[in-house]
Amino acid sequence: MTIRHFLIAGSCAAALALGACSSNPTNAQIGTGAGAVIGGVAGNAIGGGSTLGTVGGAAAGALIGNELGKDRDRRR
Repeated sequence: MTIRHFLIAGSCAAALALGACSSNPTNAQIGTGAGAVIGGVAGNAIGGGSTLGTVGGAAAGALIGNELGKDRDRRR
């Protein structure tokens, strides 16, 4: 890859990151992100460091975190 590719990729990442800050996230969005991280770490530990365990844990954690966040959003 050339420096041009890195600059283009960096510009795209910066634009996406800044666009994500345009509004406050809902509890469902926060729960999805936090659940994915926690689930990925747990899946990696339980799965012996395998990619399948990490991805599966992240997916399960994101699903659970999203549902818990939706419940908190409804209670407002």
